[in-house]
Amino acid sequence: MPGRTDSSAATDRPDTAAPTPGTPAARPPHPAGTAPAASTVRLPAHRRRAALTRLLTTRPPFARQVRRIGPGRVLEIGCGDGETLAACAPGSVGIDHDPRSVAHCRARGLAAYTADAFLAGPHARPGAFDALLTAHVLQHLDDEQVEDLLRAYVPYVRPGGGVLLITAQEAGHRAGPDPVRFTDFTLLRAFAASAGLTVRRTYSHPLPRTAGRVLRTNSFVLVGQVPPG
Repeated sequence: MPGRTDSSAATDRPDTAAPTPGTPAARPPHPAGTAPAASTVRLPAHRRRAALTRLLTTRPPFARQVRRIGPGRVLEIGCGDGETLAACAPGSVGIDHDPRSVAHCRARGLAAYTADAFLAGPHARPGAFDALLTAHVLQHLDDEQVEDLLRAYVPYVRPGGGVLLITAQEAGHRAGPDPVRFTDFTLLRAFAASAGLTVRRTYSHPLPRTAGRVLRTNSFVLVGQVPPG
């Protein structure tokens, strides 16, 4: 897969595109009992505190996008300070690699865990959630990590449930913190296909695609679905 793509896909339209030639090859499921980290995991340890602070102050909540994939319990990967998680349905759960983020969420009365704690807890049941959300996380992971992350957590979404993948456009990408590579519509579709998801729609939020060159909060959004059982 190329390390960077610049897709010119239209916004706010149904997505019927077939997987591109760059679609990641199928890989074995993530080993049971382990889970990939999320959020700013790719940063050196001594830089994560400042990077996390910058990420959380520039990352908007995505409650409206979550509502687009229907009501129900959401599993949010890379929940950060819980702004979006707080707007999700009761019973929703957040996962973040940073224990400080998890503690912050819990102080707000939210259910949040590190990856290993989630796997050891009562929420880690196949099909237990109605939707999965990961926002502004995938651009900080390499291709193998993205594929591992989706394969690890998609099974916790019920058949027919929704999956929402959100990444930064140009201005947000430049603002960091230190993304691994630009993750646009083309790469999002490829990762969704690798995870066995059906792509329902891609669109630019909150403004049309051209605004992403100057607006840090403009994002790529992919709405996918777990195949019905």
